[in-house]
Amino acid sequence: MSETVLWDYPKSSASYRLRIALNLAGLEYRLETVDLLTGAHRSDAHLTRNPQGFVPVLDIDGHRFTQSLAILDYLDATRDMGLLPSEPADRAKVTALAHCIAVDLHPVCNLSVMRHATGGEEPGRTEWMRHFIRPGLEAFEVLLAGFEQTPFATGSTPNLADICLIPQLYNANRWGVEYSDLSRITAVEKACAAHDAFKAAHPDMV
Repeated sequence: MSETVLWDYPKSSASYRLRIALNLAGLEYRLETVDLLTGAHRSDAHLTRNPQGFVPVLDIDGHRFTQSLAILDYLDATRDMGLLPSEPADRAKVTALAHCIAVDLHPVCNLSVMRHATGGEEPGRTEWMRHFIRPGLEAFEVLLAGFEQTPFATGSTPNLADICLIPQLYNANRWGVEYSDLSRITAVEKACAAHDAFKAAHPDMV
């Protein structure tokens, strides 16, 4: 079987999601860092891996995949991870939680977007991040209220919503976004912080 390789940048939210998922699946993998700060994602070598110039890229099972949500779907389908409920209505609601972060919030907080909008200078860049992150987390908190209160976002084990939330909370902390009043989110954060798969995926651990 071919080696599993994750082309990764530690502080990338999308890469962080995949590290969590690979750990949850119990898969061994090798990390290859693509340094976004030095522009390594725009190198010919990386553009060959991903024409978009993004991370993550995952080599697994003889395939090369891009786009974190697509890769998470592949891992769920091939490793029976249970990242989404089987019941259609519940599945749609958990997917909406994940997309609230990964589709709506994360892209506008991408470094390239922030730099283009603000020039990458203070105080503009911090104001930009705080302007989008706090309302996104508030919406996530309200959506969580529609689920039974459980240790993780929507159940007794982590799923797609947790995998998308935790990297965004890391970014919230980096940019000084206050969310301690969001009680469901902070409870989920605490549960994930105690889970080995999330611990090992933290940017400070890679």
